[in-house]
Amino acid sequence: MIDEKAQELGRLLGQSDEYKTLLRASDRMKEDATCKRLLADVERIAQEIERATQEGREPAKEQVERYDRALQSVQANAVYQQVVAAQANFEKLMAKVNARIYDGMKQGAASPIITLG
Repeated sequence: MIDEKAQELGRLLGQSDEYKTLLRASDRMKEDATCKRLLADVERIAQEIERATQEGREPAKEQVERYDRALQSVQANAVYQQVVAAQANFEKLMAKVNARIYDGMKQGAASPIITLG
């Protein structure tokens, strides 16, 4: 019974406006050449910094500054901002869902009657 209810919840979440908006925004980001380039730059610089750290070296100040500038460029990108906003809205929905599930669990744990349906 729990598996069926979980699958039904997943289906309903997949049909929610928040999820559909997140998918559309993510697809736009994957197709946007500028956004892809900006994200690739951030990833490349982050890997350079991580490599230096793993080798026991302090990342160069200019490297950290390049990373900060690249990250700011990504965050200023309208397509990226749409993804962040859509993700935040979907996370709000999931927080509400999780709170309702938790409320239901508390009620179920407090109930002396066992129900399976």
